[in-house]
Amino acid sequence: MPRKIIIDTDPGQDDAVALLLALASPEDIEVLGITCVAGNVPLPLTAKNARIVCELAGRTDVRVFAGCDAPLRRKLVTAEHVHGKTGLDGITLPDPRMPLQDQHAVDFIIETCRAEDDVTLVPIGPLTNIATALTRAPDIAGRIAEIVIMGGAYFQVGNITPTAEFNIFVDPEAAEIVFRSGVKLTVMPLDVTHKVLTTRPRIEALRALGPVGEVVASWTDFFERFDMEKYGSEGAPLHDPCTIAWLIDPTLFSGRQINVEIETVSDLTLGMTVADWWGVTDRAKNAYFVGSCDADGFYALLTERLARL
Repeated sequence: MPRKIIIDTDPGQDDAVALLLALASPEDIEVLGITCVAGNVPLPLTAKNARIVCELAGRTDVRVFAGCDAPLRRKLVTAEHVHGKTGLDGITLPDPRMPLQDQHAVDFIIETCRAEDDVTLVPIGPLTNIATALTRAPDIAGRIAEIVIMGGAYFQVGNITPTAEFNIFVDPEAAEIVFRSGVKLTVMPLDVTHKVLTTRPRIEALRALGPVGEVVASWTDFFERFDMEKYGSEGAPLHDPCTIAWLIDPTLFSGRQINVEIETVSDLTLGMTVADWWGVTDRAKNAYFVGSCDADGFYALLTERLARL
């Protein structure tokens, strides 16, 4: 049976690719809804971008909900320097015609987790919506099958500060709530996402697929320039689709169950995922941290699925 999921997102080009991969994989994934959060760009744009992607995929049946427009306790930090002023810079796409749902994303998450068995939450932006839902309705923690997160790092360390990954840094208090929730957690940190780089052959294979592939290639052409200049790499990490690829084919990945704590106090290391990879503490193991990926297998899966759209 397909995994029933809610994707919580802040599109962002790599978020958009994750959405396309999920929407192209109905035999593996049933998308119950898409909830949007402020992150890469402010909430009005993330809610708009999610609907643009649904229309690009021909999936106007999927409901999109707007959620929290700011972190729990902090001023919003955004990433237009990476994703452009719209969040989906790289190609001009028409404004969406499908409606945004009236219900708040947090209410949708709570309602769905209470009504459905074994829902998997897939947050690929800041964790504000998920933490708010768990705080307002602690009973849902026992009903969630798994939370699959794109966020954090251990050896790779930070991409927005020297020690913090963007999604966790934007709302570290929300991340702390999620990592202490007791829900089964699988985490795709920078350490694995930096192993799935957008090399030229991989992107040209996507571009050759047709209209959807051309859009994806234009997105990656735009945002990879930042990472290539920053890291001196041959391409950019395709972060968020790793969560969806994990749900479709976990054999592509490997990691280990460890303890992860979130730094919420230090000005120097705020938002750091303090990952006990080597088991040097006696703190309880609360997350499966993924460390490696078959990158060729990942891109083969992505290309095969996007070819369907």
